[in-house]
Amino acid sequence: MPAAPPLIDFTEIDLSRTVVGREDLLGYLRQRNRFEMLDGIVHVDLEGKVLVGYKDIKQDDWWAEDHIPGRPMFPGALQIEVAAQLATYDYSAHRYGGPIPDDVFVGFGGVEKVRFRGLVEPDCRLYMAVHLTRNSRRMFRYTAQGFVDRELVFQGDIIGVLV
Repeated sequence: MPAAPPLIDFTEIDLSRTVVGREDLLGYLRQRNRFEMLDGIVHVDLEGKVLVGYKDIKQDDWWAEDHIPGRPMFPGALQIEVAAQLATYDYSAHRYGGPIPDDVFVGFGGVEKVRFRGLVEPDCRLYMAVHLTRNSRRMFRYTAQGFVDRELVFQGDIIGVLV
């Protein structure tokens, strides 16, 4: 599968300004501790249905010693989780139509068309962009792309469901 065109133009986004911080994210995401994958959001375009968030990848992260010893690489499954958390934040904060009830969980429905196109190694910042492509009261779909140094390293579709 060829690489998709970039969802974002890095020259039009202020990467130095976090517009949604970790504390605000925790109000919408239920993952905690090691699974708090999203560190912040730098761009929200509600009309264009695009968000850009980031995850700082560090040498001392919990996974780094074991994946892969001597040459740590941020696991692909965790890249998918970063994308899913960014999509979940957007759906929960902007698309659902009100607060999601406490007894409802926003979970994975699936992933499709996933490709890893480059290594994500410490120390770097992984920028994740998501674009809403389908939205209903019970499910959503986003196209996601991950970038390191403005180079595409990940792409795929994230499907979320309310359970």
